[in-house]
Amino acid sequence: MDSAPASDDVYLRPSVQTAVKLLVVGHFAVGKTTFVGTLSEIRPLRTEEVMTEAGALVDDLAGLRDKTTTTVALDFGRLTLNDRLVLYLFGTPGQQRFTRLWQDMTRGALGALVLADTRRLSQSFDVMGVLEEHGLPYAVAVNQFPGAPAHQLDEVREALDLLPETPLVRCDARDRVSSTRALISLVEYLLNRTGHLEHA
Repeated sequence: MDSAPASDDVYLRPSVQTAVKLLVVGHFAVGKTTFVGTLSEIRPLRTEEVMTEAGALVDDLAGLRDKTTTTVALDFGRLTLNDRLVLYLFGTPGQQRFTRLWQDMTRGALGALVLADTRRLSQSFDVMGVLEEHGLPYAVAVNQFPGAPAHQLDEVREALDLLPETPLVRCDARDRVSSTRALISLVEYLLNRTGHLEHA
């Protein structure tokens, strides 16, 4: 599967036969907004707000001194993977206080891509727990931050207690090619697992 080049055209190609809703999830400040913005072929919808002193009391900003905004509802983008298949990407807020909001977003979603940060791997458990509670299959992409520990993927898989069949890849949420490969790993997993995209 090759992703289509970015386009200013807001309309779907007439050849598109399958539209799939996917979630992009992860803990606070893991790169979800960046990921959706990097991949979206349309201008992404963002609901970012400037972080306040009140938010700083409940959001862990350790090691995140450059973090000044946060998603308070969702990010939305679109990516056409080929002439027949389009993906709608819904990025969710990462803070625990917004968990109920993105639980509602699981409705109609075929799967999720979990972004993880090797500096804060333990924070991924709550996110994966919600997905498993809702029976939503997922893949994991380790977003590579400058200065983050470069663990082997086998070590990350063990630390996150992932099933052998759960896709685990590296990505850079700022890079379109890398992010597309991460998303394709999820799509191929869903294809092999459910067959729902067999005609795409």
